[in-house]
Amino acid sequence: MSDDATPRRWGLTIPLDGISLPDQRNLIAELPDLGYTDVWSSESSVADAFTPLALASVWAPTLRLGTAIVPVFTRGPATLAISAATLAAAAPGRFVLGVGTSSNVIVEKWNSTPFEEPFKRARDTLQFLRAALAGEKVTHKYDTFEVSGFRAGLVPDPAPPLLLAALRPGMLRLAGREADGAIVNWLSADDVRTVAPYVHEGGAGKEIVARIFVLPGFDAETARSIGRRMIAAYMNVPVYRAFHEFLGRSEDFEGMWRLWGEGERSAALAAIPDHVVDQLVVHGPPEACREHIERYVEAGVTTPVIAMTTAGDPTEMIRALAPR
Repeated sequence: MSDDATPRRWGLTIPLDGISLPDQRNLIAELPDLGYTDVWSSESSVADAFTPLALASVWAPTLRLGTAIVPVFTRGPATLAISAATLAAAAPGRFVLGVGTSSNVIVEKWNSTPFEEPFKRARDTLQFLRAALAGEKVTHKYDTFEVSGFRAGLVPDPAPPLLLAALRPGMLRLAGREADGAIVNWLSADDVRTVAPYVHEGGAGKEIVARIFVLPGFDAETARSIGRRMIAAYMNVPVYRAFHEFLGRSEDFEGMWRLWGEGERSAALAAIPDHVVDQLVVHGPPEACREHIERYVEAGVTTPVIAMTTAGDPTEMIRALAPR
């Protein structure tokens, strides 16, 4: 929750769908005037995590820039540190490095890298990044990798805050203990009250960034149809299945998981209850969407980050979803 000393944050996921990357310049430049404070990138199959933020750092020099997330398995530790240091130096005090384990799909199936000991890999990467981004010479044998004699040639001042993508208690506690907070996604506003206390065990002032999937302007039937496809794409990935079992949605997803495993894709989508889609995917008129996003903030999210799906050019909906 924000207070008088902490600016109210309202973020947007970039790059944007429906507009070519160079043509996003004018809209991103407009974001601060609309009330947006942050832009956050991701890294899966669309764009790397750093390039869209580098562009935004020039197009809108007051926006805070964050990665949500850079996978800890798909770059070597030194390469990750160098990439982060470069952007932090280019935008002093405005960059936040969010890292996470990602998933077995992205790490193993797409990047041919073993998805082994993700908790330890996340912990080791955070500890390495703390030292490397502070300009220390690192020679250390971590549990999941070894670094010998690395010192960053570019040391940002200040060093960027570190956030960790986290879902279940172990990783949430790690985010509070070793990082400056957590990045969460695919949870309801009410679920925030379940996950946030684990992060805050690490101390006061921890940030909680939530990527919130928003489908503004669609009628309920269309939004739920799109939402079901999005949910199924994630909830059949083992880490997200385990997350929602932890959150208590086993009964809600039991039919979908069974049918998906049997290869009955259409039936699996139909088995996802309406109320689950409505909890996990924000949809409806822009005003209703803003009110739903505000519920996440009331529950403990410090930085809501809109990840928006629209039909065509998203410009008008981005304006309509700006904070009031």
